[in-house]
Amino acid sequence: MVAMPMPYALVFSVLTGTNGNVRGVTVKLDLTSDPIELTAALVDVPSVSGEEQELADAVQAALADQAPHLEVIRSGNTVLARTNLGRAARVVLAGHLDTVPINDNLPLRRTGTGAEQVLHGCGTVDMKGGDAVLLHLAATLPRPRHDLTFVFYDCEEVDAARNGLGRIERELPDWLAGDLAIVAEPSSAVIEAGCQGTLRVEVRTTGTRAHTARAWMGANAIHGIGEVLRRLESYQARQVEIDGCRYREGLQAVKISGGVAGNVVPDECVLTVNHRFAPDRSVAQALEHVREVFAGYEVVLTDSAGGALPGLGAPAAQDLLAAAGGTAKAKLGWTDVARFGALGIPAVNFGPGDPTLAHTQQENVPVAQISRCAEVLRRFLTD
Repeated sequence: MVAMPMPYALVFSVLTGTNGNVRGVTVKLDLTSDPIELTAALVDVPSVSGEEQELADAVQAALADQAPHLEVIRSGNTVLARTNLGRAARVVLAGHLDTVPINDNLPLRRTGTGAEQVLHGCGTVDMKGGDAVLLHLAATLPRPRHDLTFVFYDCEEVDAARNGLGRIERELPDWLAGDLAIVAEPSSAVIEAGCQGTLRVEVRTTGTRAHTARAWMGANAIHGIGEVLRRLESYQARQVEIDGCRYREGLQAVKISGGVAGNVVPDECVLTVNHRFAPDRSVAQALEHVREVFAGYEVVLTDSAGGALPGLGAPAAQDLLAAAGGTAKAKLGWTDVARFGALGIPAVNFGPGDPTLAHTQQENVPVAQISRCAEVLRRFLTD
């Protein structure tokens, strides 16, 4: 392990009043610094969902000061910036500024040296490494081959209704327009195209209450759910290939509830089932499939979000794919690329960090992945 130096990408300015008391602290980011150091700087500014103002202020100030070629505006704790060069195509690059709650994993620490160095801490994976790459490109690419829009948004890690992208879509929709969207979610520095859709349903059985000493006088709703579980156990999920990306579907019981008391035959049982479906199906089609699986039972939809097709046939997506070495894989999960997909914009996930480490105390990102993402995107945007 090596000692952590103060990242040169981050400067704290302490403001004092005439009586010498501290009035506030201003965070200053150097966007032209190496994306590795910029990642370290971003991580050391806590920004749990709903508490992004300090980081959003720093991002806005840095872009306004260090990227005069960009139009910069603010919406809540979302910062938006774009070029207006009249290029034939526009690429939207998006990253959320918020993290899950800190879990004794700040300040940032480092292990290893050189190209083998690893950054540890809350947000290193999800997704300040990706944010650092985008901010560095925003400041250092004044004349890209495509027009660029950068969206650094708030509240991604909480209820969808609070997601900053949703607010921008409602209030500033032209800022999300483009020919390709790149969301810098962690993907181990590999292009993950599109994303799966997801829905949850409740499958309900009913019965008749009775004293367990006279159980024959009732009907046990928990016993009645057994056939539903057997159908799930024997279910064969689809695998679908789209644009060379293989999506694996799933249908899983995730919660069961029922029972009245230790001496009462239960009259209701509710099983919650989550369906992850390939983006060739709409939510309505996926729900119809689930109802077919559970034919004869009451099925109630409780939550859903559509997927996004990979869209790798789009010209801009083909250029990105070539810059990354020509390979991509399916995103086996839901991300905000689906919001762009719903707008008819091809979208991919591309960012440093292992997504399986997101939200864990062990979040860490190899610096080599940060460098790779920066190099691939720079090549895509300049060649």
